[in-house]
Amino acid sequence: MSDSYLRNVIEAALLAAGAPLPVAELMRLFEESARPSAQQVRAVLAALAEEYSGRGIELKETASGFRIQVRRELAAEISRLWPERATRYSRALLETLALIAYRQPITRAEIEAVRGVVVNPNITRTLIERNWVRVVGHRNVPGHPELLGTTREFLDYFGLKSLDELPPLAELKAISDVNLQLGLAAEGAGVAAAEDAAAAAQRGLEGDEDDELSAEGGGSRELVAGPRALEG
Repeated sequence: MSDSYLRNVIEAALLAAGAPLPVAELMRLFEESARPSAQQVRAVLAALAEEYSGRGIELKETASGFRIQVRRELAAEISRLWPERATRYSRALLETLALIAYRQPITRAEIEAVRGVVVNPNITRTLIERNWVRVVGHRNVPGHPELLGTTREFLDYFGLKSLDELPPLAELKAISDVNLQLGLAAEGAGVAAAEDAAAAAQRGLEGDEDDELSAEGGGSRELVAGPRALEG
């Protein structure tokens, strides 16, 4: 099997998948008799990442594997391919998500104690339905409240390999608006979006007022190159 064939198959799979692919799954694309090693696959991935340097797309490794996506700085222009307005997450939802990410495992009551407001049940329901947050246990206190933690899908969405890559809250500056969106335009929103969420949490710690979920659209930060994006 030639190096060019190996590269072409892996590149095509990453473009077609529409979701991160781990090295083991990329290896299974090939017949067992000609299956490349994990080291060979990683060498191809490194070569692709180098080849994409300075281009409109990039190879990104997340918690679930590797994916090809549109570079963040080009997302505003590319998002014009989909003129419909996507649902935007509110500041309240982002503050809640950031508190879960940074202080997990955490109970709903503990979130409310930090933010100073009651958590809208729709917020936690949205986070769980989005599969960014899950119940990871129960606090050993009266009532045994649920403990919330983030998921692998949360890491994938924000372009993170692990929670260790979350930006320190102390280094983030408060921002006046958050344009994190649902839907096609926001798949793979990247570390910058994670910074926005963390900054929202910073504001929550300082006592900002609660917001309801908004239906307004806004600019996305990164776009995944895959079938779902091509379908528009």
